[in-house]
Amino acid sequence: MVKILLLIDFSSEFSRGILKGLIRYSKDHGPWIFYRLPSYYKTLYGEKGVIQWAKEWKADAIIARWDEEGTHLLTSLNIPIILQNYKSRSDYFSNLTGDYIGTGEMAAHFFIKRRYQNFAFYGNKGVIWSQERAEGFRKEIEKAGGNYYYFESENLDGEQWSSSHLQLDNWLLSLPKPIALFACDDSFALRVSEICKINNIAIPDEIALMGVDNDELICNLSDPTISSIVLDVEKGGYEAGRLMDQLIHHQREEPFNIVIRPTRFELRKSTEKYNITNEYILQVVHYIEKNFTSEINIEELTRLVPLSRRNLEVKFKNEMGTTIYQFILNCRIDYFTHLLLTTNRPLFDLAIDAGFSDYKNISRLFKRMKGCTPLEYREKFGDKDISNVF
Repeated sequence: MVKILLLIDFSSEFSRGILKGLIRYSKDHGPWIFYRLPSYYKTLYGEKGVIQWAKEWKADAIIARWDEEGTHLLTSLNIPIILQNYKSRSDYFSNLTGDYIGTGEMAAHFFIKRRYQNFAFYGNKGVIWSQERAEGFRKEIEKAGGNYYYFESENLDGEQWSSSHLQLDNWLLSLPKPIALFACDDSFALRVSEICKINNIAIPDEIALMGVDNDELICNLSDPTISSIVLDVEKGGYEAGRLMDQLIHHQREEPFNIVIRPTRFELRKSTEKYNITNEYILQVVHYIEKNFTSEINIEELTRLVPLSRRNLEVKFKNEMGTTIYQFILNCRIDYFTHLLLTTNRPLFDLAIDAGFSDYKNISRLFKRMKGCTPLEYREKFGDKDISNVF
C-alpha cells in the first residue's frame, strides 16, 4: 500500500483543498495511507529528525512545505517529493505551484472594468506567490494607465501584529480614495478590513477589497464580507496524486510542475461599488446587474432615468468604457461561467438561466471571450464530479 507523508500546514483553505484532491485520488486509484507529521516534531528533532522518521516509516512519497536551505536533505530519501511553493520554486523537486501572475491579472481586469483609477496591492513579504500576484496585478494596471500603490509585510500574527501593524495602518490611511485593493490572500485581506474598521475607512465606498483562496470562514468574518478569487485547488490536489502515482511506479522520471489556476470570483459585499460619478449611469448599472437574466431593452432603461436614448448610450459608454449591450452580455457570460463551474446541470439549462434564449449563440460568444467552448471550459476548470455532465 502506498504511504504518503504530509509535511504541510492544513490551517489554510488552500492546503485543505489540496488534501481533498489527494484523498479523492486515493479513493479512485488507491487506497493510500496518509500521515501528517505533527509540526512540533520538526521543532523538537529538526529537519534531520524528520528525514530519519520518513526513512523509518518507509514513506513512498512526500508533499512538503520546506525551508529552501534545507531541501538538500530531502534528496537523501530518494523518493518522489512535491514541494508546495513558498519562497521560491525548486529546480530539483516537483513543484505544487500556481498561475500567480494570471491571478493578479484577473484581479486587475475586474477592478478596471469597475472603472477605478487608483489600485493597491498588499503582499506577504518574501514569498513567491505574493510577489508574482503583485507583478501580474501591477502590469495590467500600468497598461490601463492606472495609479499603482504597493505595500508588503511579514505574516503578522500575535506579537508581530501588535508591533508592526502601524505601518499598514498609515499606508491605508495615506491611499487616495476611492481605490481598489487586491490582497495577496484572504488572510491579508481580512487584516485590511479590520484596520479599515478601526480607522472608519468605508468598504467598499472608499476601498474596494479582493482576496484570494475563497476561504469562506475568513471572508465571512469580515464586515462587510470579502470577495475572493477561487482557485481550482482540489483539482490540483487530484492532479498531484496522479503524477505522484506515476513517479512512484516509475512511469515518469522527471520532476513536474502542478499549476493551480484561478477559475472565478466569489463576489461579496467588499466589491459591490463601481467607481462611477454619474448617478444616472450608476442606477442603470445596478438595474442591469439585478435583471440581466431577463429581457432588457434600451427603452426600458431610458424610463429609469431622465436621459434620452442617445444621451444614455453616450454617457454609459463614457463612464463604463463599453456599450450597454456588451455590458449586459458580460453579465450574462460571467453568470453562465459561474453556473458552469459550480453546478452539474446541463449546459442548455444554464444558458437559459443566464438570460440566453439560444445555446448556440452563447457557445459562440463564450468561445470568443474565453478561448474555448463551455464544455471544454468545464472539463478544464470544473470539479471532476461535474465535468462529464452534458
